[in-house]
Amino acid sequence: MESKGETGLWGPRREPASGDAAKQLVVLLHGLGADGNDLIGLAPVLSQVLPDAAFVSPHAPEPCDMAPMGYQWFSLQSREPADLLAGVEKARPLLDAYIDAQLAHYGLDESKLAVIGFSQGTMTALHVLPRREKACACILGYSGILVAPEKLASEVRSKPPVLLVHGEADEVVPVGALTGAEAGLRQAGLEVESLRRPGLGHGIDEEGLSRGAALLKRRLTP
Repeated sequence: MESKGETGLWGPRREPASGDAAKQLVVLLHGLGADGNDLIGLAPVLSQVLPDAAFVSPHAPEPCDMAPMGYQWFSLQSREPADLLAGVEKARPLLDAYIDAQLAHYGLDESKLAVIGFSQGTMTALHVLPRREKACACILGYSGILVAPEKLASEVRSKPPVLLVHGEADEVVPVGALTGAEAGLRQAGLEVESLRRPGLGHGIDEEGLSRGAALLKRRLTP
């Protein structure tokens, strides 16, 4: 665990399982009401295909205003499009600064960076990463949406490949959100793969994780 630094974000990290210097960096962005400990548990699994990767999982910047515990990237008390856009825009500079700091810490560039999001973390990743100057190796988004899809084509600065995974029985973010995200990302010129999981609710299953691991290996290793 690291202390809160200049970027304002902090959370658990796992150094490379190989014991060597990090050759890749994976940033994990949790969902509403959780914290960085929620997704850092994926590190041991993903380390099987990325033994030289460091994993960092920051706590979102705000206490959750819809639960007694946990954090949020921005408030979801209003789901109006304008409020969602204002929320991801508020989170954007914090995540940008955090990513820059972590890349500098490990001496890596964006070609060795992957970002994994879940739910609100996916919303944040899909908004922030394509607006960065340099493309990361890939974005893996579970159970999320693309905020303001109509704006991305005119604001996109980089085009990382994306894998979207969504449960068909998701009771929190309906699977229909996947269609809108695919369309918006493709319209902006991004390469998109998608996986719909029959019977899966708001979560990550073994098949979704396996497909994600395969993407990470393909994009981050020679």
